[in-house]
Amino acid sequence: MLYFIVPLLLSFLVSWRFKSKIKEYSQVGLANRLTGAEIAEKMLRENGIYDVRVLSTDGQLTDHYNPTDKTVNLSHDVYYGRSVMAAAVAAHECGHAVQHANSYAWLNFRSSMVPVVSFASNWVQWILLGGVLLVNKFPMLLLGGIVLFALTTLFSLVTLPVEFDASRRALNWLNERGMVRDNEGPMTKDALKWAAMTYVVAAIASVATLLYYLQIFMGSRREE
Repeated sequence: MLYFIVPLLLSFLVSWRFKSKIKEYSQVGLANRLTGAEIAEKMLRENGIYDVRVLSTDGQLTDHYNPTDKTVNLSHDVYYGRSVMAAAVAAHECGHAVQHANSYAWLNFRSSMVPVVSFASNWVQWILLGGVLLVNKFPMLLLGGIVLFALTTLFSLVTLPVEFDASRRALNWLNERGMVRDNEGPMTKDALKWAAMTYVVAAIASVATLLYYLQIFMGSRREE
């Protein structure tokens, strides 16, 4: 059960900490009074990107960059917010747009995996379930599920350098362009650090689950 309990506890703690940081830094007004949308527009233009739109999207923590239609989608609080948190999130999502414009290798690799991972995600839970139930009669079914799950795990791992690099680009731009003051810089860095930790925990959980199923498969092999 350690394969599940430890990642679950880590996920809970990191999620709680990240949400507390969102609440804290969302209440700290940005000295320059720019909204998240204005920060995003400015970062895109200063990086020579003119074909990406900045849009407002519903929900909370729904911020993302869509490379297919070249849009930076910001949640309502980030799009209209004038806080340190809004600036950090907006710049981070634009970091992905900069990666796309510069053909960042890890982003391209992750994007190429999307169709395969989408297929794997739709079927892997059922194949793994059937594989566990029939492990003694049809072990290759479980092995097939493990291969599919390994693809989703690889996707989680590949996501890490993509997210860390986007945050690095965001922080560099925010500081170099004077978008954040001396006391605001550490806050934006801290906010993005905890956002990145959610991806780290997700990757750890995925690896742990993969090892769990591998253990079941190898155990069935030893029993033969």
